[in-house]
Amino acid sequence: MNETRDRVLYWAPRIVAILYALFLGLFALDVFGQGYGLWDTILALLIHLVPTHLVLIALLVAWRWEGVGSILLLGLGLVYLLMTRGQFSWSVYAMISGPLVLLAALFLLDWLYRCRPEAPSKGA
Repeated sequence: MNETRDRVLYWAPRIVAILYALFLGLFALDVFGQGYGLWDTILALLIHLVPTHLVLIALLVAWRWEGVGSILLLGLGLVYLLMTRGQFSWSVYAMISGPLVLLAALFLLDWLYRCRPEAPSKGA
C-alpha cells in the first residue's frame, strides 16, 4: 500500500473540517459590532456558534466512524439548503453547503478505502 496516499486520505478531510469550522466561526464575530450589552453579546455569540458546534460534533463522529460522519456532514449541508431555500444567491450556498458535501465525500472515500477487503497477495 502507498503509505503517503493513506495518510493524505486520512488527514485531508479532518484538516479541511477543522479549517471549515474556523471559517464558520468567523461569521460569529459580527456580534461584537452590534452594540449589545455583555450578556446579550455572549448569548448572541453562542447562538451564532451553533453551526460551528454542529460541524465540530459531526467531525468528532466522523473522526471515529467515517461512514456515519459522512452522512451527518451531508445532512448538515442539506439542512442548510432546505432552511435557507431561496434566501441567498447560489454563491452563498456553494460557500456554506459546498464544503460540507466535499467533506462528506472525503470521509466516505476514506471509509470505503479503509474498509475494502485486502487483495490477496501474489504467490500465496
